Amino acid sequence: MLFIRALVLSVFVFTFSFALDYEDIKRSYYRSYQYEKVGDYENAIRALAFVYSQYPNEYTINLRLGWLYYLAKKYANSIFHYEKAIMAIPTSIEARLGYLLPLLAKGDYSLAEKVCYQILNKDYYNYYGNLRLIYALKYQRKYKTAYEVASKMTAIYPTDVNFLTELAVASYYLGKRDFAKKLFKDILILDPENKTAKRFLRYP
Repeated sequence: MLFIRALVLSVFVFTFSFALDYEDIKRSYYRSYQYEKVGDYENAIRALAFVYSQYPNEYTINLRLGWLYYLAKKYANSIFHYEKAIMAIPTSIEARLGYLLPLLAKGDYSLAEKVCYQILNKDYYNYYGNLRLIYALKYQRKYKTAYEVASKMTAIYPTDVNFLTELAVASYYLGKRDFAKKLFKDILILDPENKTAKRFLRYP
């Protein structure tokens, strides 16, 4: 109970502060969400500037800024804030899942792979942890391991187009061309506009 109470306070401590009251924080977040809806990420970030200045090490504000900087394609900033969120609550899976987005976007596939395994050590079948692990492996040409992860996930998500596509891609690069093409044809039944399947079916 003491741990849970400490965790809740770590996430929402600023709501009880004299520097910013509840309504101030609520309005800042509301403005940020409204700007995000229309794709104005710079102002979505700016709307939270004062909250961040008061609580630069808190989990929630850094998680939010990590996401917004990712959307703004400012990946170094995004990584900085996701790392601060992870430092604030080291057990957080959601912060690590967010952290993977800028890592993959900037091509840091080795670190992304490491973070994925941290997630899977806690949650073996985590959907996005496994999917992003496959991406990190694929871009490092670790097709055998990517194939194994995709096979694991299609065993529990048999018609999931994301995992089926990655299984087919890994199969293709492992030389299992006939199996891969059959999978790509099956994928087009589930997802007729699947660009990856269409592209690979044009290959020999």
